[in-house]
Amino acid sequence: MSNERFTQVLVERMSDYGVDLSAQTIRELSEYYSLLMRWNERLHLVAPCDAEEFATRHVLESLLLLKFLSTNAAIVDVGSGAGLPIIPCLIARSDLSATLIESSQKKSVFLREASNRSGIANRVAIVAKPFEQTQAPDVRFVTCRALDEFISKLSDLLKWSPAGATLLLFGGETLRKKLVELGTQCTEVLIPNSEKRFLFVINVGPGQ
Repeated sequence: MSNERFTQVLVERMSDYGVDLSAQTIRELSEYYSLLMRWNERLHLVAPCDAEEFATRHVLESLLLLKFLSTNAAIVDVGSGAGLPIIPCLIARSDLSATLIESSQKKSVFLREASNRSGIANRVAIVAKPFEQTQAPDVRFVTCRALDEFISKLSDLLKWSPAGATLLLFGGETLRKKLVELGTQCTEVLIPNSEKRFLFVINVGPGQ
């Protein structure tokens, strides 16, 4: 029943988030949801939530990125965890490729399983290390959904990101205050059906 509700919410609410998902994409996202829920009991990949909240708060919010990602974009996702926001984007757009950086070995195992099951493994590289211990790949986009929990790492992430890249960061007031404190220029996009959560769009200049 939860899968049926998840699918129903995607269909009913996707226009709120500016996406138009095919029936096949919705099926594949539903399969990803089922897999994540099975693994969640062991790994605590996301906080407990019902099918409706997962569809909106996790999947549809992740898909907000699609309007910012150019054709054939290469992306690095930092702190991938449950695969959010990047796996839904890869499922929805076959032209995208991504490097997923996740310091937890156990969560990296889930990311490999999810990539294989979703048919996106040939477009995914998984790095099971903290981003600080890796060299930033040569990509045009950097995504991260976990910064409100690891706000102290924002400055390091900005320095680590490739020059000329666009950062797409999800967060709330805490992240906004830190960006202001660091003097970082950004564009704020209010997340639909939210009052205090934003997508922050940051262009990284040379030497930032």
